[in-house]
Amino acid sequence: MSGWQPLPDDLPAEVRHFVEHLRLLKDRTGLSLAALGARTAYSKSSWHRYLNAGQPPPRQAVVALCRVAGTDPERIGVRWELAVQAWPRPVTVPERAPGGEEYRDDPTLPWWDTPPEMGESRPDGRLLRYALVLLVLMLLVTVVGAVLLG
Repeated sequence: MSGWQPLPDDLPAEVRHFVEHLRLLKDRTGLSLAALGARTAYSKSSWHRYLNAGQPPPRQAVVALCRVAGTDPERIGVRWELAVQAWPRPVTVPERAPGGEEYRDDPTLPWWDTPPEMGESRPDGRLLRYALVLLVLMLLVTVVGAVLLG
């Protein structure tokens, strides 16, 4: 891996192995970071962070890289899971939501990939209620319009 900056010495072995594998996949594509960013939904700077172990990539970024490199994403999935679990977390002050609750976002796992046991409790159905109210209003407007025009 000649063109890559060295990875930090204190990086866990799982993370080091995973990032080195990502670098090999990226090299296999023959694309620059900018070109890789154009072929995936992730920017050049995001790929720079992922490939230099500055931040763990989301699962979908790894899948996108595998697709571009012509590799089966299942083969790297286990490595991703092990690396994400071992990835060093920066010590930060937790952000607070407007109500004072602490945000619990995991930037490595998109909300659509969150396993049910990790997610919050079931949705309260607010979106469904809004949709039903909107449907009733549309029906009411249709009936009133038909009465006034007919």
